[in-house]
Amino acid sequence: MELSVQEIQNILPHRFPFLLVDRVYMTQEGTVTGIKNVTINEWFFQGHYPGRPIMPGVLILESMAQVGATMMMNMEKFRDCVPYFASVDKVRFRKPVQPGDQLVMEVTLLKMKGGVGKLKGVAKVDGVVVAEGEIGFSLVRKEVEEGTN
Repeated sequence: MELSVQEIQNILPHRFPFLLVDRVYMTQEGTVTGIKNVTINEWFFQGHYPGRPIMPGVLILESMAQVGATMMMNMEKFRDCVPYFASVDKVRFRKPVQPGDQLVMEVTLLKMKGGVGKLKGVAKVDGVVVAEGEIGFSLVRKEVEEGTN
């Protein structure tokens, strides 16, 4: 199943300038692939770095997390949830991501208990790994979150 950016916006709460995934492919149970087309028009290139634009590693990690959140929140039992980072482990940034690159992220669910889980993400450009890591997350029901404000 393929999700367009409009369908992703129906699942994720993220919006411009922080929606960092353009397309998602639900490839198999527990695994999803996401695409981020990196353009020179990205807001973060203004300061990272002028004359040598490189996508910040933390935003590559956020992109992988959004791909994983799309998979999790597309499940019926988590549709009422808001995704939160809980941890990051074993993160490695291997190559810079630049304007014109297409970031292809494969994210796999490693474990899940209740609304807490861990994902493994691998980001590639032209088939070469540029970043990878494990992302811990928590899915909190919207009504629980709203009751804490």
